[in-house]
Amino acid sequence: MWNLARAAWNLGRARHLPLSNALHSPFQERVLSLISYRGLSTLETSANEGVISPELLGKKVLRPDRIIDLVTRVTNFHNEDKGFMVLAGDVFDVPIRKDIVHKVVRWQLAKRQQGTHSTKTISEVSGTGRKPYNQKGTGRARHGTLRGPQFRGGATMHGPKPRSHAIKLQKKVRRLGLKIALSARTGEGKLLVFEDLDIPSHKTKNIVNYISQMENTKKVLLVDGGPINDNLKFATGNLHYVNVLPSIGLNVYSILQHDTLVMTQDAVNRIVERMHTPINR
Repeated sequence: MWNLARAAWNLGRARHLPLSNALHSPFQERVLSLISYRGLSTLETSANEGVISPELLGKKVLRPDRIIDLVTRVTNFHNEDKGFMVLAGDVFDVPIRKDIVHKVVRWQLAKRQQGTHSTKTISEVSGTGRKPYNQKGTGRARHGTLRGPQFRGGATMHGPKPRSHAIKLQKKVRRLGLKIALSARTGEGKLLVFEDLDIPSHKTKNIVNYISQMENTKKVLLVDGGPINDNLKFATGNLHYVNVLPSIGLNVYSILQHDTLVMTQDAVNRIVERMHTPINR
């Protein structure tokens, strides 16, 4: 035990002493070789030959930031230049994942089902509970009620009852699905940022003329930041290929149903703020 302690003490002195061209004492060389052989020490270097750069020692190495913001052009219904706007990269430029989009769309469609379907059981069907005829002597099958499922106007067995079709989906997955849908439209060049959605009147022909000027556009979703303007609401009411939503109602399914997404600057800012808000658990 005393020899082991002395060897450890000599090894500590050897490590703190500067190395020179002269060899250590035979005892120190033996201790160093023993420690190295048992895996307690794997490298002996001089002070000037460090493996790790001194600048990195004691510093936390961070991953490079891969989030890059996008710059897009701001226009209006007349295709006039209104400046530029920066789109947050962590909202409008995330990797596309079809599995996440599928989960969110399935969650939306299941949640919006009314679930009001209902059928009547044998206790709910209108009719008498009297036995229709005698048990024996008629030659017919024995029955105890005419409200059974085998009779016309009878009950429905194992039929649907009012229930909720909603399924659970994590909030972070729902949020990621919206980011992916926005990123998909941005990558396709189908995201247009307008200064506002103001139109001079409530006439439908105004919207028809504006949409006809857009290239390769079949169905348009207009998203405003706040409440929808009455003129815009009346002008798009009779157009099946133009729909209007406030930013709070923007969802994945509506984005996928339209090939072109038009958002105002206010709507973009509100969506980014919503995506950056911490999730309440």
